[in-house]
Amino acid sequence: MAENKAYRGHVLAVTYPSQGHINPLLQFSKRLASKGLKATIATSVFIHNAMELHKASGGPVQFETISDGYDEGGFAQAESIHEYLTRMEAAGTKTLSDLILKYKDTATPIDCVIYDPFMPWALEVSKKFGLIGAAFFTQTCAVNYIYYLVHHGHLKLPITSTPISIPGFPLLELDDMPSFITVSGSYPAYFAMVLNQFINTDKADWVLVNTFYELEREVADAMSKVCRLLTIGPTVPSFYLDNRIENDTDYGLHVFASDSSLCINWLNEKPAGSVVYAAFGSMAGLSKQQLEEVAFGLKGTGFYFLWVVKASEEANLPENFVKEAGEKGLFVRWSPQLEVLSNKAIGCFLTHCGWNSTVEALGLGVPMVGMPQWTDQNPNSKYIEDVWKVGLRVKVDKRESGNIARREEIESCIREVMEGERGKEMKENAKKWRALALAAVSEGGTSDKNIDEFITEVTRRDGHQDGSSLKN
Repeated sequence: MAENKAYRGHVLAVTYPSQGHINPLLQFSKRLASKGLKATIATSVFIHNAMELHKASGGPVQFETISDGYDEGGFAQAESIHEYLTRMEAAGTKTLSDLILKYKDTATPIDCVIYDPFMPWALEVSKKFGLIGAAFFTQTCAVNYIYYLVHHGHLKLPITSTPISIPGFPLLELDDMPSFITVSGSYPAYFAMVLNQFINTDKADWVLVNTFYELEREVADAMSKVCRLLTIGPTVPSFYLDNRIENDTDYGLHVFASDSSLCINWLNEKPAGSVVYAAFGSMAGLSKQQLEEVAFGLKGTGFYFLWVVKASEEANLPENFVKEAGEKGLFVRWSPQLEVLSNKAIGCFLTHCGWNSTVEALGLGVPMVGMPQWTDQNPNSKYIEDVWKVGLRVKVDKRESGNIARREEIESCIREVMEGERGKEMKENAKKWRALALAAVSEGGTSDKNIDEFITEVTRRDGHQDGSSLKN
């Protein structure tokens, strides 16, 4: 990109090195770039080398690297999450400082650091240089606010009585909470990480959240009382919503490179609304038992299905299942999810309810069957079923260890969404949320106005030290 272009300001977006965290921040950076800012993404050396990134010369966003201390192998090289975070803080603090200094005496010095709160040290670096610091949360206001309340001791753990009443929320049962809270003591290092997001956010100038105001109005209003909050989502590629960003048809970053034509050609041959799309995210894998229940649940519906089965899971499919599914099922290791969800053949999304997948389905008007696994997926599925009313949550069998979702329950939920009376209402609600998502990012929408407000502060060269964010 030519350096002689007149930019309104320069933002450096520092991402936590995983695809689910990079993509939303990359999309937000594209939107900032479309409004006249110079936007640079800083990823870890390992991720930068390992992932298929947009060619920096052709896209609106520039790429730089910082070190997480594991340049050769990334997270997999670390002995533990604690060791990874500790080493990343040391290496990241130094290399982020070096990167800011690299631009200091250029025509485009960095004005603002947008950082993933999984890395709170990035805010300390930005403040050391007197820059605007903005936290960018990739999960919902609801989930972030729960973690904020726990971090500050306003929500005591373990929770001993239900329902749980929190301002701005529907009444919650224990199973509606993030898994770290539902199962007390589970994944302690990850739980510490999500709580530590709020260790210094009182110093942040802004708290940006990948959601839109209409979707979480009550929670956003409650959270706004404790922070300088801006909802700026959904960060879905512009082609699928407002189409205001040129050539923004895809995130531009993939862990798995693959040919999308297999999925799309198969879907194009199917009647409208006839296919169940099943995908459970890139992180958690399903157990052998759960995989079998999903398999026979899908088969039992009699509907066509497109199922993303990771390479590590293929051996756990029931014997001869792929062959027996025949023309009814297409099994792939990777899918172009946005292209799939926007295809007219899709009638329902069987999902783990990760936030990126959920917000894509909401933005594209696809009803869901939720099968949450861990972290934020339980509260997301609660909202899908009871607040946004765009799907059903599969009930698990708690009589056995592992809380298995049974095939009959999976089949029943899919049938209801695809062809039941409640399913018709869910489809109408899904269309409504798509229209609201489109309105939010369109000119004059809530997210669009919030982004403009953010840019106004970034480009106001004086007063970078004004304003603080979260109050205790």
